[in-house]
Amino acid sequence: MLLTVARVGRPHGLRGEVALDVRTDVPQERLVVGARFVTEPAAAGPLEIAHVREAQGRWYVTFAQADDRTAAEGLRGVELLVDSDEDTDDDDDGWYPHELAGLRAEHVADGRPLGEVVGLEHLPAHDVLVLREPDGARTLVPFVEAIVPVVDVAGGRVVLDPPGGLLAADAANLVVSDETRGTGEEA
Repeated sequence: MLLTVARVGRPHGLRGEVALDVRTDVPQERLVVGARFVTEPAAAGPLEIAHVREAQGRWYVTFAQADDRTAAEGLRGVELLVDSDEDTDDDDDGWYPHELAGLRAEHVADGRPLGEVVGLEHLPAHDVLVLREPDGARTLVPFVEAIVPVVDVAGGRVVLDPPGGLLAADAANLVVSDETRGTGEEA
């Protein structure tokens, strides 16, 4: 299985350098001169790193196949991939999207089913689980320990402690409650 190491961002300068949106916990090991990556889309690669630097927490690379700004702009959005068989990271606190997809989501309080994890999205602030609720609603759940305290891949589940209103079912219950409460006034 192929895993995303980084996504190519905007060009930086005129000589083909690009910013990377890094998806690995070990960029200093993955992003080295001479590293070759298969790509998504496949037609964009393979790509080989010719130059790499890190500045203020951002990673920048130049690929041997793109030595000017125009060529670099053509790589924007391309994902750099590695074979997961090469990945020996045993991080207990990190999961790949393919490990999370299909896990059932349960409520922390009573274990009731909340839906199924159908994906993982990388947003600027933090990752989010894509949850398909029982009614089919698609909900983005912040993938932070306070809301997702348990990830049990072997057990096939994640446990959620969602704040009120996060899930579509919560919002539906609020509307029903407001409609049935009434105003208490007689006409």
